[in-house]
Parts: sequence; C-alpha cells; structure tokens
Amino acid sequence: MLYLILKAVISGLIVAAASEAGRRWPTVGGLIVSLPLVSLLAFIWLWRGTGDSAKVAELSTSTFWFILPSMPLFLIFPALLRSGLGFWVAFAIAVAITAGLYLAFFWAAPRIGLKL
Repeated sequence: MLYLILKAVISGLIVAAASEAGRRWPTVGGLIVSLPLVSLLAFIWLWRGTGDSAKVAELSTSTFWFILPSMPLFLIFPALLRSGLGFWVAFAIAVAITAGLYLAFFWAAPRIGLKL
C-alpha cells in the first residue's frame, strides 16, 4: 500500500510541477508536459512490479502507437481557443475530436497490421 501511495505522490508532483511551471513560464510547462515522464515512470513501476521486460517492451510500443491519435489535440485545442471559443467549449470539442481519432485508430490499427 505504501508503494502505491509513493507512486501516486511522485506522479502527482510531476503534474503539479508542470501546472505551476506553465502558469509562470508556458514554454517550460509545455516542455515538462511533453517529456515522457509519465511513460518512463510507468515503465519503472511495471518493471519493479513484474520484472517482466516483455511487458515493459509491449507497454512502450503501445504507448508509441497511442500517442499518434492524441497529437492533433495539441494543435486543435489552441486553434479553437485562438478563434475565440471559450475554454470549456474548445476543450470539449478538442476532446471529442481526439476521442473520435482514438476510435478511428482502434478501427484502423488491425487493418494495417498493428496488434494493440
């Protein structure tokens, strides 16, 4: 139980650091968010929990493929905000589009030979 709490605290500190840095220096906040820190922590937690390098490799590969449908979010969301839409409307539209891209990815992946 202590290990789970430690993992949650470390992961939460990274999110808090990115949020606070973003308030002061948006570029630094963006850099922190763009770093694969959560992925790296997940690899470490999985390795420590299982010792199974095949599972870590599979998680890493899956992470790569799942990043692709999420990438347009980072262009769509700011474009909607800059077009004058309110935060929550722009956020909802960007999330809905991203969800649609994930659904399309789940449909397309097996058809192009990706095993997810």
